[in-house]
Amino acid sequence: MSVEHVRKPDWLKIKLNTNEQYTGLKKMMREKKLHTVCEEAKCPNIHECWAIRRTATFMILGSVCTRACRFCAVQTGLPTELDWEEPERVAESVEQMGLKHVVITAVARDDLKDGGAQVFAEAVRAVRRRNPFCSVEVLPSDMNGVYDNLKILMDARPDILNHNIETVKRLTPKVRARATYERSLEFLRRAKEINANIPTKSSIMIGLGETKEEIIEAMDDLRANNVDIITIGQYLQPTKQHLKVQKYWSPLEFNELKEIALQKGFSHCEAGPLVRSSYHADEQVNAIKVNV
Repeated sequence: MSVEHVRKPDWLKIKLNTNEQYTGLKKMMREKKLHTVCEEAKCPNIHECWAIRRTATFMILGSVCTRACRFCAVQTGLPTELDWEEPERVAESVEQMGLKHVVITAVARDDLKDGGAQVFAEAVRAVRRRNPFCSVEVLPSDMNGVYDNLKILMDARPDILNHNIETVKRLTPKVRARATYERSLEFLRRAKEINANIPTKSSIMIGLGETKEEIIEAMDDLRANNVDIITIGQYLQPTKQHLKVQKYWSPLEFNELKEIALQKGFSHCEAGPLVRSSYHADEQVNAIKVNV
């Protein structure tokens, strides 16, 4: 049953805070011609992260994605840019913000042979050069499932490799474009094979019509491929052209899923209605260090 016209529950109400810190950070992003997934994907936590936590997830390789996933608000089409100076601008911004942990993600670049791996790796190295005490998390696409592309990125030694399966196995063909459930699991498994000391992480959205049993199956699949961290959040329809919400999972249900995930052996689980893949990522990297 579709809940398109049902009023959102109280726990999904977001308090906006556009103070000077928020506007200042937005101004800096525009001056450096940088993109953030916070803006492009219409993240509900942007005001908390930008105005209060002073964190952001940088989106490199342009703002146009070669895939048209039915849940995502990022612009799709044929990219025309490949900016080799972008990694240095990201590093400069991290330095100016004084970040202790940064997340670097990217649009899918299926037009590039390496899937953007070289620019991704250079962004990690650039951040490290300018910010030696800042931990770096990367969130790439599956880079077409090419092992060499993943190795280029892993050789830059990010502190966390994050790749999202996004949804349960049954719904993957409906929700994601070009990506497959099995290829994403293989991508995560191979990352561990390249460097077992780098924690891996994945995220799932719920509310698209999946069952509790299917969510638990996805947890088992991730653990079977040695994934350390999982985040679980509520899917929110970004525009009328995207998939409709089928269910709003309650905070109590999210708490139950978190307990199940921890029982399954995940080192850390972030679960809640407004949780996104990069939400409280700084806390997650600290938690994984404690548990190692």
